[in-house]
Amino acid sequence: MTQVLERPVDTGAPNVAERTARRRAVLEWIAVHSLGVAAALFFTLPFVFVVLTSLMSDQQALTRDLIPRTWEWGNYAQVFDTPGFLTWWRNTLLYAGLGTVLTVVSSVPVAYALAKFRFRGRNLTLMLVISMMMLPPQVVIIPMYLFWAKQLDLSGTLWPLIIPMAFGDAFSIFLLRQFLTTIPDEYLDAARVDGCGELRTLLRVVLPMAKPGIAAVALFQFFYAWNDYFGPQIYASENPGAWTLSYGLESFKGAHHTDWNLTMAATVLVMAPVILVFFFAQKAFVEGVTLTGVKG
Repeated sequence: MTQVLERPVDTGAPNVAERTARRRAVLEWIAVHSLGVAAALFFTLPFVFVVLTSLMSDQQALTRDLIPRTWEWGNYAQVFDTPGFLTWWRNTLLYAGLGTVLTVVSSVPVAYALAKFRFRGRNLTLMLVISMMMLPPQVVIIPMYLFWAKQLDLSGTLWPLIIPMAFGDAFSIFLLRQFLTTIPDEYLDAARVDGCGELRTLLRVVLPMAKPGIAAVALFQFFYAWNDYFGPQIYASENPGAWTLSYGLESFKGAHHTDWNLTMAATVLVMAPVILVFFFAQKAFVEGVTLTGVKG
Protein backbone atom coordinates (compact mmCIF):
# COMPACT_ATOMS: atom_id res chain seq x y z
CA MET A 1 0.00 0.00 0.00
CA THR A 2 1.39 3.34 -0.98
CA GLN A 3 1.16 6.08 1.67
CA VAL A 4 -0.02 9.40 0.32
CA LEU A 5 1.28 12.50 2.11
CA GLU A 6 -0.95 15.50 1.98
CA ARG A 7 0.73 18.89 1.95
CA PRO A 8 -0.92 21.75 3.80
CA VAL A 9 -2.60 24.10 1.43
CA ASP A 10 -1.20 27.64 1.55
CA THR A 11 -4.16 29.94 1.25
CA GLY A 12 -1.98 33.07 1.30
CA ALA A 13 -3.85 34.51 4.26
CA PRO A 14 -1.50 36.03 6.90
CA ASN A 15 -1.41 34.55 10.33
CA VAL A 16 -3.82 36.29 12.68
CA ALA A 17 -1.26 36.67 15.47
CA GLU A 18 1.35 38.03 13.07
CA ARG A 19 -1.13 40.51 11.64
CA THR A 20 -2.13 41.67 15.12
CA ALA A 21 1.51 42.12 16.18
CA ARG A 22 2.25 44.09 13.02
CA ARG A 23 -0.74 46.35 13.59
CA ARG A 24 0.30 46.89 17.21
CA ALA A 25 3.85 47.81 16.16
CA VAL A 26 2.51 50.35 13.67
CA LEU A 27 0.23 51.89 16.29
CA GLU A 28 3.10 52.09 18.80
CA TRP A 29 5.31 53.77 16.18
CA ILE A 30 2.60 56.32 15.41
CA ALA A 31 1.96 56.99 19.12
CA VAL A 32 5.64 57.43 20.02
CA HIS A 33 6.38 59.72 17.10
CA SER A 34 3.19 61.71 17.66
CA LEU A 35 4.20 62.31 21.27
CA GLY A 36 7.69 63.29 20.12
CA VAL A 37 6.33 65.80 17.61
CA ALA A 38 3.91 67.21 20.21
CA ALA A 39 6.72 67.59 22.77
CA ALA A 40 8.97 69.25 20.17
CA LEU A 41 6.22 71.73 19.27
CA PHE A 42 5.53 72.40 22.95
CA PHE A 43 9.16 73.31 23.66
CA THR A 44 9.63 75.16 20.36
CA LEU A 45 6.59 77.44 20.58
CA PRO A 46 8.10 79.81 23.21
CA PHE A 47 11.16 80.34 21.02
CA VAL A 48 8.95 80.94 17.96
CA PHE A 49 6.93 83.47 19.98
CA VAL A 50 10.12 85.31 20.99
CA VAL A 51 11.34 85.44 17.38
CA LEU A 52 8.01 86.69 16.02
CA THR A 53 7.68 89.32 18.75
CA SER A 54 11.20 90.53 18.01
CA LEU A 55 10.07 91.38 14.47
CA MET A 56 7.04 93.44 15.53
CA SER A 57 6.74 97.17 16.07
CA ASP A 58 6.77 98.42 19.64
CA GLN A 59 3.01 99.01 19.52
CA GLN A 60 2.08 95.64 18.04
CA ALA A 61 4.29 93.84 20.56
CA LEU A 62 1.82 94.95 23.26
CA THR A 63 -1.13 93.31 21.46
CA ARG A 64 -2.21 89.69 21.24
CA ASP A 65 -1.08 89.38 17.63
CA LEU A 66 1.12 86.41 16.87
CA ILE A 67 2.23 87.34 13.35
CA PRO A 68 3.96 90.67 12.66
CA ARG A 69 2.02 93.02 10.38
CA THR A 70 5.32 94.41 9.13
CA TRP A 71 8.59 92.57 9.60
CA GLU A 72 10.77 94.98 11.55
CA TRP A 73 14.25 93.62 10.88
CA GLY A 74 15.63 96.95 12.00
CA ASN A 75 14.94 95.95 15.61
CA TYR A 76 18.13 93.88 15.57
CA ALA A 77 20.13 96.82 14.28
CA GLN A 78 18.74 98.93 17.13
CA VAL A 79 19.83 96.29 19.62
CA PHE A 80 23.38 96.32 18.25
CA ASP A 81 23.35 100.11 18.45
CA THR A 82 22.42 99.97 22.14
CA PRO A 83 25.28 101.50 24.15
CA GLY A 84 27.37 98.73 25.65
CA PHE A 85 25.74 95.80 23.83
CA LEU A 86 28.89 94.81 21.92
CA THR A 87 30.89 95.18 25.13
CA TRP A 88 28.48 92.82 26.89
CA TRP A 89 28.92 90.38 24.02
CA ARG A 90 32.69 90.51 24.39
CA ASN A 91 32.45 90.07 28.16
CA THR A 92 30.17 87.06 27.73
CA LEU A 93 32.57 85.45 25.26
CA LEU A 94 35.44 86.04 27.68
CA TYR A 95 33.51 84.65 30.63
CA ALA A 96 32.12 81.61 28.81
CA GLY A 97 35.13 80.87 26.59
CA LEU A 98 37.98 81.36 29.05
CA GLY A 99 35.95 79.84 31.87
CA THR A 100 35.25 76.72 29.83
CA VAL A 101 38.91 76.27 28.92
CA LEU A 102 40.04 76.71 32.52
CA THR A 103 37.39 74.32 33.81
CA VAL A 104 38.33 71.56 31.37
CA VAL A 105 42.09 71.97 31.87
CA SER A 106 41.80 71.91 35.66
CA SER A 107 39.15 69.19 35.95
CA VAL A 108 40.65 66.56 33.64
CA PRO A 109 43.74 65.74 35.79
CA VAL A 110 41.65 65.50 38.96
CA ALA A 111 39.09 63.26 37.28
CA TYR A 112 41.88 61.11 35.84
CA ALA A 113 43.42 60.64 39.27
CA LEU A 114 40.08 59.73 40.86
CA ALA A 115 39.26 57.28 38.06
CA LYS A 116 42.57 55.48 37.50
CA PHE A 117 44.81 55.91 40.56
CA ARG A 118 44.60 53.96 43.81
CA PHE A 119 45.59 56.08 46.78
CA ARG A 120 44.59 56.52 50.39
CA GLY A 121 41.63 58.87 50.73
CA ARG A 122 40.42 58.49 47.15
CA ASN A 123 36.87 57.57 48.14
CA LEU A 124 36.79 60.37 50.70
CA THR A 125 37.95 62.84 48.05
CA LEU A 126 35.24 61.63 45.68
CA MET A 127 32.63 62.03 48.43
CA LEU A 128 33.82 65.59 49.02
CA VAL A 129 33.49 66.34 45.31
CA ILE A 130 29.95 64.95 45.28
CA SER A 131 29.05 66.90 48.43
CA MET A 132 30.26 70.11 46.77
CA MET A 133 27.78 69.46 43.96
CA MET A 134 24.98 69.51 46.53
CA LEU A 135 26.05 72.86 47.99
CA PRO A 136 24.06 75.76 46.49
CA PRO A 137 26.28 78.69 45.43
CA GLN A 138 24.01 81.07 47.35
CA VAL A 139 25.19 79.49 50.60
CA VAL A 140 28.79 80.66 50.16
CA ILE A 141 28.18 83.84 48.18
CA ILE A 142 28.66 86.20 51.15
CA PRO A 143 32.12 84.96 52.24
CA MET A 144 33.14 84.63 48.58
CA TYR A 145 32.07 88.20 47.88
CA LEU A 146 33.92 89.50 50.91
CA PHE A 147 37.05 87.69 49.76
CA TRP A 148 37.00 88.76 46.12
CA ALA A 149 35.55 92.24 46.53
CA LYS A 150 37.00 93.38 49.84
CA GLN A 151 40.27 91.47 50.15
CA LEU A 152 41.31 91.39 46.47
CA ASP A 153 39.36 94.47 45.32
CA LEU A 154 37.98 92.74 42.21
CA SER A 155 34.40 93.99 42.46
CA GLY A 156 33.04 95.44 39.25
CA THR A 157 34.82 92.78 37.16
CA LEU A 158 34.15 89.21 36.03
CA TRP A 159 37.43 87.86 37.40
CA PRO A 160 35.84 86.59 40.64
CA LEU A 161 33.79 84.30 38.39
CA ILE A 162 36.58 83.27 36.01
CA ILE A 163 39.54 82.69 38.35
CA PRO A 164 37.85 79.96 40.48
CA MET A 165 37.33 77.91 37.32
CA ALA A 166 41.09 77.40 37.18
CA PHE A 167 40.75 75.22 40.30
CA GLY A 168 38.22 72.78 38.87
CA ASP A 169 34.48 72.35 39.08
CA ALA A 170 32.83 69.65 41.16
CA PHE A 171 30.24 68.69 38.56
CA SER A 172 32.82 68.63 35.76
CA ILE A 173 35.21 66.50 37.82
CA PHE A 174 32.47 64.02 38.67
CA LEU A 175 31.19 63.79 35.09
CA LEU A 176 34.69 63.30 33.69
CA ARG A 177 35.58 60.78 36.36
CA GLN A 178 32.51 58.71 35.45
CA PHE A 179 33.51 58.80 31.79
CA LEU A 180 37.17 57.94 32.39
CA THR A 181 36.22 54.82 34.33
CA THR A 182 34.86 53.40 31.06
CA ILE A 183 38.34 53.49 29.47
CA PRO A 184 40.01 50.04 29.88
CA ASP A 185 43.12 50.03 32.04
CA GLU A 186 44.89 47.88 29.44
CA TYR A 187 45.42 50.93 27.22
CA LEU A 188 47.10 52.79 30.07
CA ASP A 189 49.23 49.79 31.01
CA ALA A 190 50.37 49.40 27.40
CA ALA A 191 51.38 53.06 27.27
CA ARG A 192 53.36 52.72 30.51
CA VAL A 193 55.13 49.62 29.19
CA ASP A 194 56.14 51.65 26.13
CA GLY A 195 57.80 54.15 28.44
CA CYS A 196 55.12 56.82 28.71
CA GLY A 197 54.92 58.72 31.96
CA GLU A 198 51.60 59.61 33.54
CA LEU A 199 51.43 63.03 31.90
CA ARG A 200 52.20 61.64 28.46
CA THR A 201 49.72 58.81 29.01
CA LEU A 202 47.08 61.37 29.88
CA LEU A 203 47.84 63.55 26.86
CA ARG A 204 48.46 60.85 24.23
CA VAL A 205 46.11 58.06 25.31
CA VAL A 206 43.40 59.26 27.68
CA LEU A 207 42.48 62.61 26.14
CA PRO A 208 41.84 61.29 22.60
CA MET A 209 39.59 58.57 24.04
CA ALA A 210 37.83 61.01 26.36
CA LYS A 211 36.79 63.52 23.70
CA PRO A 212 33.02 62.86 24.09
CA GLY A 213 33.19 63.32 27.86
CA ILE A 214 35.32 66.45 27.55
CA ALA A 215 32.90 67.83 24.95
CA ALA A 216 29.96 67.24 27.29
CA VAL A 217 31.73 68.99 30.18
CA ALA A 218 32.78 71.89 27.95
CA LEU A 219 29.23 72.37 26.68
CA PHE A 220 27.74 72.23 30.18
CA GLN A 221 30.22 74.82 31.41
CA PHE A 222 29.81 77.04 28.34
CA PHE A 223 26.01 77.03 28.63
CA TYR A 224 26.19 77.76 32.35
CA ALA A 225 28.55 80.71 31.94
CA TRP A 226 26.73 82.10 28.91
CA ASN A 227 23.38 82.09 30.71
CA ASP A 228 24.69 83.06 34.14
CA TYR A 229 22.78 85.97 35.65
CA PHE A 230 23.40 85.54 39.35
CA GLY A 231 27.20 85.81 39.26
CA PRO A 232 27.43 89.01 37.15
CA GLN A 233 24.69 90.56 39.25
CA ILE A 234 26.70 90.02 42.43
CA TYR A 235 30.16 91.01 41.22
CA ALA A 236 29.70 93.25 38.15
CA SER A 237 26.42 95.11 38.65
CA GLU A 238 28.17 98.34 39.66
CA ASN A 239 30.16 98.49 36.42
CA PRO A 240 28.14 98.42 33.14
CA GLY A 241 31.39 97.86 31.26
CA ALA A 242 31.68 94.42 32.88
CA TRP A 243 28.10 93.27 32.31
CA THR A 244 27.31 90.11 30.37
CA LEU A 245 24.49 89.65 27.88
CA SER A 246 22.22 87.88 30.37
CA TYR A 247 22.55 90.69 32.89
CA GLY A 248 22.50 93.41 30.23
CA LEU A 249 19.05 92.29 29.07
CA GLU A 250 17.65 93.93 32.17
CA SER A 251 18.65 97.34 30.80
CA PHE A 252 15.99 97.00 28.08
CA LYS A 253 13.34 97.16 30.81
CA GLY A 254 12.41 100.74 31.63
CA ALA A 255 10.85 102.11 34.79
CA HIS A 256 7.65 103.17 33.02
CA HIS A 257 7.89 101.60 29.56
CA THR A 258 9.51 98.52 28.06
CA ASP A 259 10.14 98.02 24.35
CA TRP A 260 9.25 94.35 24.24
CA ASN A 261 10.18 94.02 20.59
CA LEU A 262 13.74 95.16 21.31
CA THR A 263 13.86 93.01 24.44
CA MET A 264 12.85 89.95 22.43
CA ALA A 265 15.35 90.82 19.67
CA ALA A 266 18.12 91.00 22.27
CA THR A 267 16.90 87.70 23.72
CA VAL A 268 17.18 86.04 20.30
CA LEU A 269 20.74 87.33 19.93
CA VAL A 270 21.60 85.93 23.37
CA MET A 271 20.08 82.51 22.64
CA ALA A 272 21.36 82.10 19.08
CA PRO A 273 25.03 81.24 19.88
CA VAL A 274 24.00 78.62 22.45
CA ILE A 275 21.56 77.00 20.02
CA LEU A 276 24.16 76.95 17.24
CA VAL A 277 26.85 75.47 19.50
CA PHE A 278 24.52 72.72 20.70
CA PHE A 279 23.29 72.04 17.14
CA PHE A 280 26.80 71.36 15.87
CA ALA A 281 28.03 69.53 18.99
CA GLN A 282 24.93 67.60 20.03
CA LYS A 283 26.31 64.22 18.89
CA ALA A 284 29.39 64.49 21.10
CA PHE A 285 27.29 65.94 23.91
CA VAL A 286 24.75 63.09 23.91
CA GLU A 287 27.48 60.45 23.57
CA GLY A 288 29.47 61.93 26.44
CA VAL A 289 26.49 62.17 28.79
CA THR A 290 25.34 58.64 27.89
CA LEU A 291 28.71 56.97 28.47
CA THR A 292 29.18 58.60 31.88
CA GLY A 293 26.55 56.23 33.27
CA VAL A 294 28.01 53.00 31.89
CA LYS A 295 30.34 52.31 34.82
CA GLY A 296 30.38 53.86 38.28
